[in-house]
Amino acid sequence: MARSFFDARKDSAVNAMEHSAAGLRLMAVHAHPDDEASKGAATMAKYAAQGARVLVVTMTGGERGDVLNPGVVLEEGADLVDVRRLEMEAAAAALGVEHRWAGFVDSGYPQGDPPPPLPEGCFASLDPGVAARTLAAIIREFRPHVLTTYDPDGGYPHPDHLQTHHVSIEAVFQAGDPDAVLGGAGSVSGGAAWAVPKVYYDRAFSRERILALHAAAESAGEDSPFAEWLARESTRVHRAAPVTTRVEAGDYFARRDAALRAHATQVDPAGWFFAAPRDLEREVWPWEEFELAHSTVPVTFPEDDLFAGLR
Repeated sequence: MARSFFDARKDSAVNAMEHSAAGLRLMAVHAHPDDEASKGAATMAKYAAQGARVLVVTMTGGERGDVLNPGVVLEEGADLVDVRRLEMEAAAAALGVEHRWAGFVDSGYPQGDPPPPLPEGCFASLDPGVAARTLAAIIREFRPHVLTTYDPDGGYPHPDHLQTHHVSIEAVFQAGDPDAVLGGAGSVSGGAAWAVPKVYYDRAFSRERILALHAAAESAGEDSPFAEWLARESTRVHRAAPVTTRVEAGDYFARRDAALRAHATQVDPAGWFFAAPRDLEREVWPWEEFELAHSTVPVTFPEDDLFAGLR
C-alpha cells in the first residue's frame, strides 16, 4: 500500500501527541447521547488521559430514539430518557470526560416522501441563532481551545445533526462577540467573550478506513466484515470528505469500545461498530480523523494533533 503524507508525520521523531495536554481544553458537541462514543471518542479519551479537560455537550436527550440493540429489553414502565441519561453518564466515565446536557428535545428522524413536519418545539425546529445562545454560554464558561462538531451535511442527514452543525458554528461566533447576550435552557448566562482558537469537523466514517481494513482482512486470508457494505456502496458516487488531521489513538480504542457498550439501548455489541477485529484495526488504522474548519493560529497540514499551534 502506498505511503500517504500522513505516514511521514507519524515517523517524526517528536510526536506532539506524546506531550502533556495539561491546561488545554477540548469541547465536543454532539446531537444525541451515544454520538460521542462513535465519533472521536478515542481521541477524547487520549487527551483526557494526558491531562486536558474534555467536555462533551449533548444537544438533545435522545427522547425520540428507539431501542436499537435487539439484546436489550427495557423493564415495563422504564423511561427511555432516564435510561439514556444513565448510559451517557457511564460512557463519559469510560472516556474520562466531563459532560453537559444542552437541554433541547430530540427531533426524531422523519421518514417518508415528503417527510412529515418536525415535532413542535424540537431542537431542529428552532431558530439556530436563538438555540446557539445556550451553547455559546457553555463555550464562554468552559473556554475551549478546540471545539469539534459536525460538518454542514451533519455526517448524515438527521435533522438534529444538521442543526448541531448550524448551532455550533453560530455559537462559536456568539461566544466571541462581547456584545452578544447569551443564555437559555440548561446553560448559564453571560461570561466574558471567548474566541475559540480551532474548530474541527469530525470525520468518523471514512471510506478510506473501511477500504484499508477490508484489504487488510483479505490479505490475511480472513473474511472481511465490510465486503457486503462495499458491494452495496459500489454503485454510488463518493465524494471524499476533506481530512486535515489524523490523531493516533489506537491505545484508547478500548475506552471508545467501553463507551459504545455503555449505550446498551443503542449499540449492539455484535453489530457494525464492532465488526473490525480490534488487533487488525489498531495495526492498520490506529487513527481518528478530523477536518480543520477554522483556526486563529497558524497551521501546517497535515496535522497529528488537534492542539497543534496551541501547546
